[in-house]
Amino acid sequence: MVFCARQRRLARYAPATRLLERGAPTARLAPLGFVLLWSSSFVAAKTGLRHLSPLLFVAIRLSGCALVLVLAMAALRRSWRCLGGWRWAHCAVAGALINACGLMAPHVGFLLVPAAHVALVQSLTPLLTAVLGVLLLGERLRSAQWLGLALGVSGVALVVGLAAVESPTRLEGLALAFLGVLGLVAGTLYFGRFCRNVPALPGATAQFLAAAAVSALAAATLETPRAEWTGATIAAVAWNTGAVSLGGMALYFYMLTRGTVARTTANFYLVPGTAAVLGWVFLGERLRPLAILGLLVASLGCWLVNTAPEPSEGGALSAE
Repeated sequence: MVFCARQRRLARYAPATRLLERGAPTARLAPLGFVLLWSSSFVAAKTGLRHLSPLLFVAIRLSGCALVLVLAMAALRRSWRCLGGWRWAHCAVAGALINACGLMAPHVGFLLVPAAHVALVQSLTPLLTAVLGVLLLGERLRSAQWLGLALGVSGVALVVGLAAVESPTRLEGLALAFLGVLGLVAGTLYFGRFCRNVPALPGATAQFLAAAAVSALAAATLETPRAEWTGATIAAVAWNTGAVSLGGMALYFYMLTRGTVARTTANFYLVPGTAAVLGWVFLGERLRPLAILGLLVASLGCWLVNTAPEPSEGGALSAE
């Protein structure tokens, strides 16, 4: 009887299982798309910050995202009712942490330390998220995944370690970069705990509305806004708004809804090496052999985290 009951439960979820299987190619391509988009934001930000003050840059970027999503809600006639109760507040908190705190502090840090150093600090994201995911959310990682996390740290260190040694860093800039990491990690864990079952479009709209409000307030009170609207400035803002914040974060939340936070954030290990490649292609920056080696090591670590099977038991973030 127990076996029959189990078979009935499996039959009930069979349509959803087939749907996930049909979406498998998207799931496999999502990490690649996210890494490429997120890495490109470093190139665009480096260009845009020559003509825009950092907090204003982030505020314009997030406000543009919020506007696009509000218009999409209206055009598609989506209801706001799914955000009733505490769901709106939960989405607002997650969005403010991930998109506002996670972006504002590092953008200010770009003015104080090289982008490579910011990327090095951001490489703490997967390890910190994995540890907190285990402690706070009950996630479980296999030994191969812990090895992958360690290899990811090693690969990132190889990519930017030489630059960090050769160039003196400023404590304030690194502290700001780490503040961004804390915002991203906290928002990711908060999203995993409270926002996974919120429909994608209304949830993302609430997140970006909150993030835009926070960043606009910060730009108005914490800096003297500066803007020179050149073609490069407009292109940088447009790319980081549409491709990175909308496209990249859509892929990020898509991956979060299908797996653990450790598996999702492991993709950040690939960002410094990929950003180095994009900088070489688009900005003429020299790609050293150390960067190539680091990219390969980080890729191996990311592959280990993402291909290891999930534990059969536990895992508070398993999709329902």
